Parts: sequence; structure tokens; C-alpha cells
Amino acid sequence: MVDVIEEGRRSGALPRLPALRWKWVRDNAVLVLSGVVAAVAVGWALFPSVFAGGDPLIGVPAQKFQSPSAQHWFGTDNLGRDLYTRMVHGAGLSLTATLAAVGIALIAGSILGLLSGAVGGFVDTVVMRFVDVLLSIPALLLSLALVTALGFGTRNVAIAVGVSLVANFARVMRSEVLRVRHAVYVEAAQASGVRWYTVLLRHVLPNSYQPVLALAAVEFGMAVLSVSALSFLGYGAKPPTPEWGSLISEGRNYLATAWWMTTLPGLVIIAVVLAAQHLGRAVGRNEQP
Repeated sequence: MVDVIEEGRRSGALPRLPALRWKWVRDNAVLVLSGVVAAVAVGWALFPSVFAGGDPLIGVPAQKFQSPSAQHWFGTDNLGRDLYTRMVHGAGLSLTATLAAVGIALIAGSILGLLSGAVGGFVDTVVMRFVDVLLSIPALLLSLALVTALGFGTRNVAIAVGVSLVANFARVMRSEVLRVRHAVYVEAAQASGVRWYTVLLRHVLPNSYQPVLALAAVEFGMAVLSVSALSFLGYGAKPPTPEWGSLISEGRNYLATAWWMTTLPGLVIIAVVLAAQHLGRAVGRNEQP
């Protein structure tokens, strides 16, 4: 079979491998661009000094309010600090808080959904009513209430956003567990005398988690927005520590004279959110049978 394919490629009957790769890239240009944006954002968070070697906290007053240029890609702020450098160094806090929030929601929601779908009965009723209460409250409002109770700081912002997303993960996990628990291999394991928790861990959970992971990729983008919104409102790290939301907040008083202080950080957040959403949907499509 391999010889036939190679002969077809040499004779021109089949396209060559580079042509196939280029066709795939061309047909999936948005997906490739999303991957590049996500990779750059992760690089900013992990290796900020590689992408921006300057100090994000120190500015030159004589260079304040400079528009974007080759020297200052995103311009400078009201204290003469390079905005691109602050964006790069702020990615660590913003994306770490986002990742922590999604992790909290993923773990807590998966546990609630797994128990609700597997146990059923009274436990299912109680858990789902709790989930319904969480879903009835707008996510941002719930996050605001929680972070107000917990106090300011990036860690508390991550916890508040994570709790606001728990209900979504619990719903998806419960629906998958209900689908899997009546499968033949699960009933066979139960009939053979396997303990219930072993059935959950070995048979139900491994066949239920993939849609939940796909949801995590999609919710990552929404968590970026929520974390940035709370940071914009002043609930994140204390100034002058850079965070994406606080950078936009700092520039809102200078919209008329320094539009780049809000526009460019906002465009970066939009790009990251759209990239995460597209990658998450692509993962979800690939996992469908």
C-alpha cells in the first residue's frame, strides 16, 4: 500500500506531502492563527524577560504619552513606562489567575457532576438545585460578591472566578456520567462485584472527562475576561504591579490624548479570548465520535 502511494506521488497522481501540509494550513488559517496567539501569550507568561527585557515598574517621565513606535510598540503611559513591557510582564499574573480559576472550576465541578450523576436520587437533587442557584446568578455578579467577601488580591480573584464557573462544569460532567453509567461495560463491572468507587474511577470517569476538558478550553477565554474585569475594577494586584485589566483601568482617564493605553491592551485581551474560544471548539469537534 505504501509503495502504491509513493508511486502515485512520484507520477503526480497524488499531491506531495508539502502541498498537503500547505493546504491544511490554508484551510485552517484561523486555527493556526489562534495557536500562534495562544503560544505568544503563554510565552509572555512564562518567559517575560525574553519578550520584553525592560523594567515594567520604572518609567522615564520625559517619555510619557508617547504613541506606538518602533521603540515603544504599545506606546508609553502617563509615567513614561513602556506599555508593551507592562503587558508582557502582566501576562504572568493574569493568565496564572485564569488558569487557577479554570482549575478550581474543573476540579470542583467535575466532582459534583460525577457524584450527582453516579449516585442519583437525593444527592442528585440537592447538587443540581445548588447548581441551578449558581446558574441563576450572573457569573460576574457572583464573582464580585465573592471577591468582596474574600478581599482584594489576585488569588482571591482566581477563587471567585473559579467558583462562578463551577456550575457549568458540573452540568456537563453529570450529563456525561448519566450517558456512560448505563453502558454495557459499566454494568458488567458492577455485576462482577467491582466496588462502586472503582467503577467510577476506572470506567465512568475515563469515558466522561473529554467533553469537560473541551469545556475548560472554551471557558478559559471567558475566565480571562472575568479576571481582567475584576482587575479593571481594582480587585486584583495592588499598583504598580501590572495586570491586563488594571492596565486598561489606568488608561481610561487618558482616552482623548492617549488612546493606545486602553485600546492596545484591550485588543490583546480580545485576541487571547478569541484564540482560546476557537481552540476549545476545535478540541470539542475533534473529540466527537
